[in-house]
Amino acid sequence: MNPIVPGRRDFLKGAAAAAAAGVVPMSLVKLAFADPAQDFTFAYISGAHIQHISGNKFVRNWDRGLIRAVAETNLLTPKPDFVMFGGDLGQLGTMAELDHGAEMLSKLHYPLHCVMGEHDYYLDLGEYWSKLFGPHQYSFDHKGVHFVVLNSILTYDDWTYNKWPSAEELMLQMAGLDNPNGSPFIVGEKQRAWLKTDLDKVAKTTPLVVFSHSPLQKLYKGWNFWTEDAEEVQALLKPFDKVNVIYGHVHQIQYNQIGRISFNAVMATAWPWPYPSTYAQAQHAMPVLTVPMNRADPFFERDATGWQFIDVHTGRVALKYNLYNNTARTVAWNPATGKPEDSAFQDPAKRIPAQVHY
Repeated sequence: MNPIVPGRRDFLKGAAAAAAAGVVPMSLVKLAFADPAQDFTFAYISGAHIQHISGNKFVRNWDRGLIRAVAETNLLTPKPDFVMFGGDLGQLGTMAELDHGAEMLSKLHYPLHCVMGEHDYYLDLGEYWSKLFGPHQYSFDHKGVHFVVLNSILTYDDWTYNKWPSAEELMLQMAGLDNPNGSPFIVGEKQRAWLKTDLDKVAKTTPLVVFSHSPLQKLYKGWNFWTEDAEEVQALLKPFDKVNVIYGHVHQIQYNQIGRISFNAVMATAWPWPYPSTYAQAQHAMPVLTVPMNRADPFFERDATGWQFIDVHTGRVALKYNLYNNTARTVAWNPATGKPEDSAFQDPAKRIPAQVHY
Protein backbone atom coordinates (compact mmCIF):
# COMPACT_ATOMS: atom_id res chain seq x y z
CA MET A 1 0.00 0.00 0.00
CA ASN A 2 1.30 3.44 -0.88
CA PRO A 3 2.31 5.18 2.37
CA ILE A 4 0.98 8.49 1.04
CA VAL A 5 -2.72 7.96 1.67
CA PRO A 6 -5.46 10.26 0.29
CA GLY A 7 -5.52 13.56 2.13
CA ARG A 8 -2.16 13.12 3.82
CA ARG A 9 -0.18 15.07 1.20
CA ASP A 10 -2.46 18.09 1.56
CA PHE A 11 -2.30 17.81 5.33
CA LEU A 12 1.48 17.71 5.40
CA LYS A 13 1.66 20.82 3.22
CA GLY A 14 -0.59 22.63 5.66
CA ALA A 15 1.31 21.19 8.59
CA ALA A 16 4.62 22.50 7.28
CA ALA A 17 3.17 26.00 7.10
CA ALA A 18 1.72 25.66 10.57
CA ALA A 19 5.03 24.44 11.99
CA ALA A 20 6.79 27.41 10.48
CA ALA A 21 4.31 29.61 12.33
CA GLY A 22 5.27 27.97 15.62
CA VAL A 23 2.30 25.77 16.54
CA VAL A 24 2.43 23.56 19.60
CA PRO A 25 2.39 19.79 20.07
CA MET A 26 -0.47 17.76 18.71
CA SER A 27 -0.73 14.75 16.48
CA LEU A 28 -2.88 13.58 13.61
CA VAL A 29 -3.25 9.83 13.22
CA LYS A 30 -4.42 8.24 9.95
CA LEU A 31 -5.71 4.69 9.75
CA ALA A 32 -6.55 3.42 6.26
CA PHE A 33 -8.33 0.27 5.17
CA ALA A 34 -9.15 -1.53 1.93
CA ASP A 35 -12.50 0.26 1.90
CA PRO A 36 -11.76 4.01 1.77
CA ALA A 37 -15.06 4.66 3.54
CA GLN A 38 -13.51 3.11 6.65
CA ASP A 39 -10.49 5.44 6.69
CA PHE A 40 -10.38 7.74 9.66
CA THR A 41 -8.09 10.05 11.60
CA PHE A 42 -7.73 11.01 15.22
CA ALA A 43 -5.73 13.78 16.83
CA TYR A 44 -3.50 13.55 19.92
CA ILE A 45 -2.54 16.28 22.42
CA SER A 46 -0.64 15.66 25.67
CA GLY A 47 1.19 17.17 28.63
CA ALA A 48 -0.49 20.55 29.28
CA HIS A 49 0.52 20.82 32.99
CA ILE A 50 -1.87 23.72 33.62
CA GLN A 51 -0.67 25.32 36.87
CA HIS A 52 -2.71 27.50 39.19
CA ILE A 53 -0.94 30.43 40.88
CA SER A 54 -3.75 32.17 42.78
CA GLY A 55 -7.23 33.52 42.13
CA ASN A 56 -7.72 33.51 38.37
CA LYS A 57 -3.98 33.48 37.62
CA PHE A 58 -2.29 30.51 35.96
CA VAL A 59 1.19 29.98 34.50
CA ARG A 60 0.72 31.68 31.16
CA ASN A 61 3.20 29.66 29.12
CA TRP A 62 1.46 26.37 29.90
CA ASP A 63 -1.96 27.93 29.19
CA ARG A 64 -0.79 29.16 25.81
CA GLY A 65 0.58 25.74 24.89
CA LEU A 66 -2.80 24.04 25.30
CA ILE A 67 -4.82 26.90 23.80
CA ARG A 68 -2.71 26.86 20.65
CA ALA A 69 -2.79 23.06 20.38
CA VAL A 70 -6.61 23.08 20.54
CA ALA A 71 -6.79 25.86 17.95
CA GLU A 72 -4.49 24.00 15.55
CA THR A 73 -6.40 20.74 16.03
CA ASN A 74 -9.63 22.49 15.10
CA LEU A 75 -8.02 23.54 11.80
CA LEU A 76 -6.81 20.07 10.79
CA THR A 77 -7.58 18.68 7.34
CA PRO A 78 -8.74 15.94 7.14
CA LYS A 79 -10.91 16.47 10.21
CA PRO A 80 -10.25 13.89 12.93
CA ASP A 81 -13.03 11.59 14.10
CA PHE A 82 -12.01 12.21 17.70
CA VAL A 83 -9.23 13.66 19.88
CA MET A 84 -7.15 11.88 22.52
CA PHE A 85 -5.67 13.85 25.39
CA GLY A 86 -2.68 11.92 26.73
CA GLY A 87 -2.61 12.98 30.40
CA ASP A 88 -1.19 15.59 32.79
CA LEU A 89 -3.86 18.18 32.15
CA GLY A 90 -2.97 19.84 35.47
CA GLN A 91 0.31 20.12 37.34
CA LEU A 92 -0.86 19.53 40.92
CA GLY A 93 -4.28 18.03 40.21
CA THR A 94 -6.34 20.79 41.83
CA MET A 95 -9.93 21.54 40.87
CA ALA A 96 -8.84 24.96 39.63
CA GLU A 97 -6.26 23.45 37.26
CA LEU A 98 -8.49 20.66 35.97
CA ASP A 99 -11.48 22.99 35.48
CA HIS A 100 -9.27 25.50 33.66
CA GLY A 101 -7.81 22.79 31.42
CA ALA A 102 -11.21 21.21 30.79
CA GLU A 103 -12.55 24.58 29.70
CA MET A 104 -9.76 24.85 27.11
CA LEU A 105 -10.38 21.30 25.87
CA SER A 106 -14.10 22.07 25.57
CA LYS A 107 -13.24 24.31 22.61
CA LEU A 108 -12.37 21.22 20.54
CA HIS A 109 -14.79 20.58 17.69
CA TYR A 110 -14.60 16.81 18.05
CA PRO A 111 -15.42 14.04 20.57
CA LEU A 112 -12.75 13.82 23.29
CA HIS A 113 -11.18 10.77 24.99
CA CYS A 114 -8.75 11.23 27.87
CA VAL A 115 -5.86 9.39 29.52
CA MET A 116 -5.05 10.10 33.17
CA GLY A 117 -1.57 11.34 34.12
CA GLU A 118 0.06 11.24 37.53
CA HIS A 119 -0.32 15.02 37.85
CA ASP A 120 -4.09 14.55 37.46
CA TYR A 121 -4.32 11.66 39.91
CA TYR A 122 -2.35 11.85 43.14
CA LEU A 123 -4.05 14.75 44.94
CA ASP A 124 -7.39 12.95 45.24
CA LEU A 125 -6.61 9.65 43.46
CA GLY A 126 -8.39 10.80 40.33
CA GLU A 127 -11.79 11.48 41.90
CA TYR A 128 -12.34 14.94 40.45
CA TRP A 129 -10.74 14.04 37.11
CA SER A 130 -13.29 11.22 36.77
CA LYS A 131 -16.18 13.62 37.31
CA LEU A 132 -14.91 15.63 34.35
CA PHE A 133 -13.71 12.90 31.98
CA GLY A 134 -15.07 9.50 33.04
CA PRO A 135 -13.46 6.17 34.01
CA HIS A 136 -9.74 5.66 34.60
CA GLN A 137 -9.55 2.76 32.14
CA TYR A 138 -11.84 1.87 29.27
CA SER A 139 -11.90 0.59 25.70
CA PHE A 140 -13.82 1.33 22.54
CA ASP A 141 -13.99 0.19 18.92
CA HIS A 142 -13.89 2.51 15.96
CA LYS A 143 -14.09 1.40 12.33
CA GLY A 144 -12.37 -1.94 12.87
CA VAL A 145 -9.71 -0.83 15.38
CA HIS A 146 -9.81 -1.70 19.09
CA PHE A 147 -8.63 1.11 21.35
CA VAL A 148 -7.64 0.60 24.99
CA VAL A 149 -7.00 3.37 27.52
CA LEU A 150 -5.06 2.37 30.66
CA ASN A 151 -4.34 4.15 33.91
CA SER A 152 -0.65 3.31 33.99
CA ILE A 153 0.39 5.74 36.76
CA LEU A 154 -0.83 3.79 39.79
CA THR A 155 1.65 2.64 42.39
CA TYR A 156 1.81 0.45 45.47
CA ASP A 157 -0.80 0.87 48.22
CA ASP A 158 1.77 1.34 50.98
CA TRP A 159 3.43 4.26 49.13
CA THR A 160 0.07 5.77 48.19
CA TYR A 161 -1.78 5.48 51.50
CA ASN A 162 0.79 5.21 54.29
CA LYS A 163 3.98 7.05 53.37
CA TRP A 164 2.96 10.74 53.21
CA PRO A 165 1.23 12.92 55.84
CA SER A 166 -1.18 14.67 53.47
CA ALA A 167 -2.71 14.48 50.01
CA GLU A 168 -0.82 17.62 49.03
CA GLU A 169 2.53 16.06 50.01
CA LEU A 170 1.63 12.86 48.13
CA MET A 171 0.96 14.93 45.00
CA LEU A 172 4.16 16.97 45.36
CA GLN A 173 6.31 13.86 45.74
CA MET A 174 4.87 12.18 42.64
CA ALA A 175 4.94 15.42 40.64
CA GLY A 176 8.74 15.56 40.77
CA LEU A 177 10.09 13.40 37.93
CA ASP A 178 13.70 13.81 38.99
CA ASN A 179 12.89 12.79 42.55
CA PRO A 180 14.27 9.79 44.49
CA ASN A 181 11.23 9.92 46.80
CA GLY A 182 8.92 9.06 43.91
CA SER A 183 7.59 5.57 43.31
CA PRO A 184 7.62 3.49 40.11
CA PHE A 185 4.32 3.39 38.26
CA ILE A 186 2.26 0.23 37.84
CA VAL A 187 -0.86 -0.78 35.95
CA GLY A 188 -1.76 -3.10 38.79
CA GLU A 189 -3.25 -6.57 39.15
CA LYS A 190 -6.91 -5.49 39.07
CA GLN A 191 -6.47 -3.45 35.92
CA ARG A 192 -4.47 -6.19 34.22
CA ALA A 193 -7.35 -8.58 34.96
CA TRP A 194 -9.73 -6.05 33.41
CA LEU A 195 -7.45 -5.77 30.36
CA LYS A 196 -7.34 -9.55 29.92
CA THR A 197 -11.15 -9.75 30.03
CA ASP A 198 -11.42 -6.91 27.54
CA LEU A 199 -8.91 -8.40 25.08
CA ASP A 200 -10.36 -11.92 25.30
CA LYS A 201 -13.33 -10.59 23.31
CA VAL A 202 -11.15 -9.18 20.51
CA ALA A 203 -9.89 -11.16 17.49
CA LYS A 204 -6.10 -11.43 17.43
CA THR A 205 -6.03 -10.02 13.88
CA THR A 206 -7.75 -6.80 14.98
CA PRO A 207 -5.44 -3.76 14.96
CA LEU A 208 -4.84 -2.73 18.57
CA VAL A 209 -3.94 0.77 19.75
CA VAL A 210 -3.17 1.15 23.46
CA PHE A 211 -2.93 4.53 25.14
CA SER A 212 -1.09 4.91 28.42
CA HIS A 213 0.49 7.87 30.14
CA SER A 214 3.70 6.25 31.36
CA PRO A 215 5.58 4.01 28.90
CA LEU A 216 4.49 0.38 29.14
CA GLN A 217 8.17 -0.54 29.16
CA LYS A 218 11.17 0.08 31.39
CA LEU A 219 13.31 2.95 30.10
CA TYR A 220 14.94 5.02 32.87
CA LYS A 221 13.94 4.57 36.50
CA GLY A 222 15.63 7.78 37.69
CA TRP A 223 13.03 9.89 35.90
CA ASN A 224 10.23 7.33 36.39
CA PHE A 225 10.13 6.60 32.67
CA TRP A 226 9.21 3.18 33.94
CA THR A 227 6.21 0.89 34.49
CA GLU A 228 7.03 -1.77 37.05
CA ASP A 229 4.66 -4.44 35.70
CA ALA A 230 5.36 -3.62 32.05
CA GLU A 231 6.26 -7.23 31.19
CA GLU A 232 2.93 -8.50 32.54
CA VAL A 233 1.04 -5.95 30.43
CA GLN A 234 3.12 -6.77 27.36
CA ALA A 235 2.29 -10.47 27.81
CA LEU A 236 -1.41 -9.65 27.43
CA LEU A 237 -0.72 -7.69 24.23
CA LYS A 238 1.73 -10.19 22.74
CA PRO A 239 -0.83 -12.51 21.04
CA PHE A 240 -2.10 -9.75 18.76
CA ASP A 241 -0.67 -9.40 15.26
CA LYS A 242 -0.15 -5.62 15.33
CA VAL A 243 -0.04 -3.61 18.53
CA ASN A 244 0.78 0.07 18.89
CA VAL A 245 1.36 1.68 22.30
CA ILE A 246 1.29 5.48 22.26
CA TYR A 247 2.24 7.31 25.45
CA GLY A 248 2.95 10.80 26.79
CA HIS A 249 4.70 11.59 30.09
CA VAL A 250 8.27 11.77 28.77
CA HIS A 251 8.04 15.10 26.85
CA GLN A 252 10.50 13.86 24.22
CA ILE A 253 10.92 11.61 21.19
CA GLN A 254 11.19 7.93 22.07
CA TYR A 255 10.50 4.72 20.14
CA ASN A 256 11.04 1.02 20.63
CA GLN A 257 9.93 -2.40 19.41
CA ILE A 258 9.35 -5.42 21.67
CA GLY A 259 8.11 -8.43 19.72
CA ARG A 260 5.00 -7.33 17.83
CA ILE A 261 4.49 -4.28 20.04
CA SER A 262 5.58 -0.87 18.73
CA PHE A 263 6.13 1.88 21.31
CA ASN A 264 6.07 5.56 20.41
CA ALA A 265 6.15 8.63 22.64
CA VAL A 266 4.76 12.06 21.88
CA MET A 267 5.93 15.47 23.02
CA ALA A 268 4.12 17.89 25.34
CA THR A 269 2.49 21.29 25.05
CA ALA A 270 4.14 22.59 28.24
CA TRP A 271 7.93 22.06 28.20
CA PRO A 272 10.62 19.73 26.83
CA TRP A 273 12.31 17.20 29.09
CA PRO A 274 14.98 17.74 30.20
CA TYR A 275 14.15 21.43 30.16
CA PRO A 276 16.61 24.34 29.84
CA SER A 277 18.27 25.43 33.07
CA THR A 278 16.62 28.84 32.76
CA TYR A 279 13.20 27.24 33.23
CA ALA A 280 14.24 26.24 36.74
CA GLN A 281 14.30 29.91 37.77
CA ALA A 282 10.53 29.62 38.21
CA GLN A 283 10.73 26.99 40.94
CA HIS A 284 7.02 27.15 41.68
CA ALA A 285 6.20 26.25 38.10
CA MET A 286 8.59 23.39 37.34
CA PRO A 287 9.58 20.09 38.94
CA VAL A 288 13.11 20.35 40.31
CA LEU A 289 15.76 19.01 37.93
CA THR A 290 18.79 17.94 39.94
CA VAL A 291 20.91 16.98 36.92
CA PRO A 292 21.30 20.06 34.66
CA MET A 293 21.27 19.32 30.93
CA ASN A 294 21.73 21.56 27.90
CA ARG A 295 19.14 19.72 25.83
CA ALA A 296 16.99 22.70 24.80
CA ASP A 297 17.73 26.29 23.83
CA PRO A 298 16.95 28.51 26.84
CA PHE A 299 16.36 31.50 24.57
CA PHE A 300 13.58 29.75 22.64
CA GLU A 301 10.72 28.61 24.87
CA ARG A 302 9.37 26.04 22.40
CA ASP A 303 12.67 24.38 21.51
CA ALA A 304 12.48 20.58 21.86
CA THR A 305 8.72 20.69 21.71
CA GLY A 306 6.58 20.22 18.63
CA TRP A 307 3.87 18.11 17.13
CA GLN A 308 3.61 14.73 15.43
CA PHE A 309 1.85 13.33 12.37
CA ILE A 310 1.22 9.70 13.29
CA ASP A 311 0.51 7.29 10.44
CA VAL A 312 -0.83 3.87 11.48
CA HIS A 313 -2.49 2.84 8.24
CA THR A 314 -0.15 -0.12 7.67
CA GLY A 315 -0.72 -1.36 11.22
CA ARG A 316 2.72 -0.06 12.23
CA VAL A 317 3.31 3.39 13.65
CA ALA A 318 5.29 5.96 11.68
CA LEU A 319 5.81 9.37 13.29
CA LYS A 320 6.87 12.54 11.55
CA TYR A 321 8.07 14.90 14.28
CA ASN A 322 7.89 18.59 13.45
CA LEU A 323 10.32 20.26 15.84
CA TYR A 324 10.25 24.01 16.27
CA ASN A 325 13.52 25.67 15.29
CA ASN A 326 15.00 22.25 14.51
CA THR A 327 15.15 19.83 11.59
CA ALA A 328 12.09 17.60 11.28
CA ARG A 329 12.64 13.94 12.16
CA THR A 330 10.83 10.79 11.09
CA VAL A 331 10.64 7.58 13.12
CA ALA A 332 9.09 4.77 11.08
CA TRP A 333 8.81 1.00 10.99
CA ASN A 334 11.53 -0.57 8.86
CA PRO A 335 10.29 -3.94 7.53
CA ALA A 336 13.86 -4.96 6.67
CA THR A 337 15.00 -4.80 10.31
CA GLY A 338 11.64 -5.43 11.98
CA LYS A 339 11.76 -2.37 14.23
CA PRO A 340 11.15 1.40 14.19
CA GLU A 341 14.13 3.53 13.20
CA ASP A 342 14.97 7.21 13.20
CA SER A 343 15.73 7.90 9.54
CA ALA A 344 18.01 10.87 10.29
CA PHE A 345 20.08 9.45 13.14
CA GLN A 346 20.77 5.78 12.42
CA ASP A 347 24.14 6.48 10.80
CA PRO A 348 26.60 7.67 13.49
CA ALA A 349 28.55 9.61 10.85
CA LYS A 350 25.50 11.80 10.24
CA ARG A 351 24.80 12.60 13.89
CA ILE A 352 25.15 16.20 15.05
CA PRO A 353 27.66 16.50 17.94
CA ALA A 354 26.08 17.22 21.32
CA GLN A 355 25.81 20.89 22.20
CA VAL A 356 28.08 21.78 25.12
CA HIS A 357 27.53 25.55 25.42
CA TYR A 358 25.32 28.32 24.14
